Amino acid sequence: MSIAFAEEMIGDAVQEATAAAEAGAAAIKGEMLPTGTALLDAVLGYLVVFIGLVLLMVVVIIVGKIMVSKANAKKTAETAAPVPAAAVPEAPRQLAPGSAGEVKLYDTDPRDAAMIMAIVADKLQKPLNELRFVSIKEVK
Repeated sequence: MSIAFAEEMIGDAVQEATAAAEAGAAAIKGEMLPTGTALLDAVLGYLVVFIGLVLLMVVVIIVGKIMVSKANAKKTAETAAPVPAAAVPEAPRQLAPGSAGEVKLYDTDPRDAAMIMAIVADKLQKPLNELRFVSIKEVK
């Protein structure tokens, strides 16, 4: 690069900087900016904000995907846990003496089911072991 070319480039840069400084000084003094300069400033300002928002959106999406992949990895690690080799089959449970079998509970706590069975037995004035409850379901 020749010295003359470098001096010409520096001179152009100085002229542009001087013009920008004069426009800024005019704005500070309360003078009107030329329409082209004002439009260019507005467009560049909007463009910077828009690019910033897009970059923020990309960062949020990437962090979200990282979190989802970590959760999936944790879930697959839990499900891939080794299963005991030979599970011993359970012996059939023995029912209590006087019992009429098991009760299926749907959306009901065992404590609430026990209270319901006791109330029904009391209202019917029958012993609990003479009643057969097939299932108890909470009505919502």
